[in-house]
Amino acid sequence: MVYELSQTFHFEAAHTLVREIDAASSKRIHGHTYHAEVTLRGVPDAASGMLMDLGFFRRELAVVQEMLDHHLLDEVAGLTKPTLEGLCAFIAEKLRAPLPLLASVKVWRATGDSCKLIVG
Repeated sequence: MVYELSQTFHFEAAHTLVREIDAASSKRIHGHTYHAEVTLRGVPDAASGMLMDLGFFRRELAVVQEMLDHHLLDEVAGLTKPTLEGLCAFIAEKLRAPLPLLASVKVWRATGDSCKLIVG
């Protein structure tokens, strides 16, 4: 049997965007509350019965959360574009090595906007 194990975290961050619609307000520095869900997929370890120890999982997410929380996303090293898509890619890239069972990353805002990256 294959299982999925997910954890969520949130962060407060500001950014600017170059857009064709709502261009003026998007160019100004503005902020959001972001939520992220990271999902692992695999078969639990026979000895522990766990896909991954949740303590280890949470520790790795805290590292990424610290990189984003209360930062200007335009200035975060390695974050190419401060969009929902860019955030998904950034989080996945940072977690790929420490979480080899990484299956997906979803980022959303309270407004209902969301993006999900399926890691393949």
